[in-house]
Amino acid sequence: MENNTRFTLGKINLILIAIGFLIIVLGFVLMSGSTTGTEFNPDIFSYRRITIGPMTSFFGFLFIVFAILYKPNDKKA
Repeated sequence: MENNTRFTLGKINLILIAIGFLIIVLGFVLMSGSTTGTEFNPDIFSYRRITIGPMTSFFGFLFIVFAILYKPNDKKA
């Protein structure tokens, strides 16, 4: 009896998923910042927090979808 375990996603897919995860984390770090408590901080409306961070995270999610669907070409002839 042969036990042939084969993963659906290959090694390159898992590496690409990890890269996408790191891009998402980077986006959340860009959106974060210090909180001052009760006083108003106009830095919450900075370009980095409301534009760059969400776009980076969104790109990371799209990259993960690409990483899951990616199928490398096997040229074994």
